[in-house]
Amino acid sequence: MNYLLDRKLKRKKILSIVALAFLVIIFFYFREPLSNFLSASVHSIFRPMLGLRRSIGSVFSSLDSAFMYKKNLAEENESLKLKLKEADVRLLGYNSLLEENSRFKEILGRKEEKENFLLSAVLSKPNQNPYDTLIVDVGETDGVETGNMVFALGNVPVGRVAAVYSKTSKVVLFSSSGEKMRVAVNGGGVVMEVAGRGGGNFEMILPRDFVLPEESVAILPGIFPYVVAIVKTIISDPRDSFQKALLVSPANMQEFGFVEIRITN
Repeated sequence: MNYLLDRKLKRKKILSIVALAFLVIIFFYFREPLSNFLSASVHSIFRPMLGLRRSIGSVFSSLDSAFMYKKNLAEENESLKLKLKEADVRLLGYNSLLEENSRFKEILGRKEEKENFLLSAVLSKPNQNPYDTLIVDVGETDGVETGNMVFALGNVPVGRVAAVYSKTSKVVLFSSSGEKMRVAVNGGGVVMEVAGRGGGNFEMILPRDFVLPEESVAILPGIFPYVVAIVKTIISDPRDSFQKALLVSPANMQEFGFVEIRITN
């Protein structure tokens, strides 16, 4: 009995080894098809889950982008509102000054008279000439004289006629290096001197304790408040007894093809 049982166990063991060897041989010869089959099976099982994950990630990414865009848009909107309010305040102050100026002129019997302006085309701009000068297409035959003031944007004084020819004139800009002029600041109550720095820029030397806020305007002294420049930066050093204000003309002459010359006669 024991002999028969041992033979049966040996036979099962041999069959198991043969079956295992057979499976190893099959796997060795057919490993690539089996691998492809298993890979395809796994891919087909998990593909819906991967697609769902990508879809969810895309939705969250879109929501995040939309939220950031809305946040940036809101911040930009608030910034623009603030700038608009500041501009409205400055405009109200400027309009009140104009009304007050008009009332004073009426009281003094000096109502504003219509001035004679001559429209002229700019033949040569500052970047084409040395020393911030313009060449315009009107001259002596049109009534232009040396010293006539030149305006841009209708009411911004930008220079003076330096030389007059028969059909053309040369204009020197107030911002030209070396040019100096007197302007009124702090609502016209203080008269200072500004010097040209070139390219539409000016500088003004001030006492150290003199307060001149940024965005203040420098105007021509007189009955008509023509804005010459706007204060952009104040440079000061505690060791110096003076400070420097940097100003910019409201009119960039590189952008204009026409100017107006005020004719005095």
